Amino acid sequence: MSENNTDTVMGDSNPSTKITETPMNETPSSTTTTTATTTTTATTPPQQTQQPPQPQLSTTVTETTPTTRIEEIKSVKSQRVATHSHIKGLGLLENGTASNIADGLVGQCKAREAAGIVTELIKSKKMAGKALLLAGPPGTGKTALALAISQELGTKVPFCPMVGSEVYSSEVKKTEILMENFRRSIGLRVKEIKEVYEGEVTEITPEETDNPLGGYGKTIAHVVIGLKTTKGTKQLKLDPTIYESIQKEKITVGDVIYIEANSGSVKRVGRSDFYATEHDLEAEEYVPLPKGEVFKKKDIIQDVTLHDLDLANAKPQGGQDIMSMMGQMMKPKKTEITEKLRLEINKIVNRYIEQGVAELVPGVLFIDEVHMLDIECFSYLNRALESTLAPIVVFATNRGNCVIKGTDNDIQSPHGIPVDLLDRLMIIRTLPYNYNEIVQILTIRASIENHKIDDEALMYLAEIGNTASLRYAIQLLTPASILSKTYSRPSITKEDIEEVTSLFNDAKTSAKLLEQNKSKYLY
Repeated sequence: MSENNTDTVMGDSNPSTKITETPMNETPSSTTTTTATTTTTATTPPQQTQQPPQPQLSTTVTETTPTTRIEEIKSVKSQRVATHSHIKGLGLLENGTASNIADGLVGQCKAREAAGIVTELIKSKKMAGKALLLAGPPGTGKTALALAISQELGTKVPFCPMVGSEVYSSEVKKTEILMENFRRSIGLRVKEIKEVYEGEVTEITPEETDNPLGGYGKTIAHVVIGLKTTKGTKQLKLDPTIYESIQKEKITVGDVIYIEANSGSVKRVGRSDFYATEHDLEAEEYVPLPKGEVFKKKDIIQDVTLHDLDLANAKPQGGQDIMSMMGQMMKPKKTEITEKLRLEINKIVNRYIEQGVAELVPGVLFIDEVHMLDIECFSYLNRALESTLAPIVVFATNRGNCVIKGTDNDIQSPHGIPVDLLDRLMIIRTLPYNYNEIVQILTIRASIENHKIDDEALMYLAEIGNTASLRYAIQLLTPASILSKTYSRPSITKEDIEEVTSLFNDAKTSAKLLEQNKSKYLY
């Protein structure tokens, strides 16, 4: 299989010459000649039988093998389907209004338009320290809306999702976990001008010397690297520690790299495009030969979060002696970062921002199931939202009037959130889906999961989603597809849906059965 694939790639450009050059084609040619000789002894002359197999070899190679490889790659990708993998954005038009079906979202037009305004506020950096609440019944698209906001913001804006129950840990305080996620949601874009050596590697020559500690072994004294750009070449004599990082990056001759002059860190940019014609198919990224001199000043932009800075300063590198290494091993895995350290980092960050070296990027912290937080967390959130370095916080809950956690079942409040925190929130309401919207959502999910479904089965499934729940209807798609394949049907039929519903109960049916047979259960 693999031999044929290499043949086809080479055969695309010049079949007559390339196939004969590769040694893998010697075996087929030899087999054809042997078959030819056997046939000559029977009836025909050898000259006529030797010629036809050669075009057959080229046609079978070029026609069959590429399609099978591409199909295999597609099938691997199509297996990764998550609950919200169909969400691509908010589906808004240029004037900010929501189209009924767009970017994987169906309905909820008012909520999507409100989320679009919030997204614009976040992009213009005018909503830092403010909070948003997505409130609605279960299965109305609150998490999907939050993920759509993150898709609209892009990869440059930090988006940190968490669940309310994550704060309960036996190792770290609840408020510490909240503050960690707050700091993860605030990005810092640092612009640095670094002195670097950049170019295509022309040589890597490690020079060895005798081991100073004695013995027969040898150690690397230094390494000589040649770098080439459009303007010239330069040879560098580097420390042996840089040679280790070169080996880690798997740098070879012909790669384009840059070496920082101050720190000595090495980064591989890609393969030089001069070598792009070596193979017809290669998973290598080719980059052009760097312009200018080998030694230059380069603008480097790094994106980090405040939590990354906290961790880097909270874990100072110890010595190489036994005691310090044992101390690092004995430390607990999870350590709290002190408030004093965070204040020091904030001072440095503010100084960078004033100097114009860095730019603050307030991101989004999404807390799902916010009613799981207790009164201590809510009071801490009140203070955290007022700080100068605060992200945009998006809460989501499906609760109505319920008891605030941690108040000994005394205080009830809307959504299980204290009233003083509710006053700070902009609330977006999500509504239950109607029958037509459920049909559209099921159609989108069936196409994403590669299920073929009849119109009658789709309508019947939408009725189930309308009476039971949308989530239950979506979950029935895959079992129904397995049943239809078992019965060798081309698509999911109504009979498959009926059989699956008889096998799996929804929440409402299960609750009725429990009520009817409660005497048979323990409690």
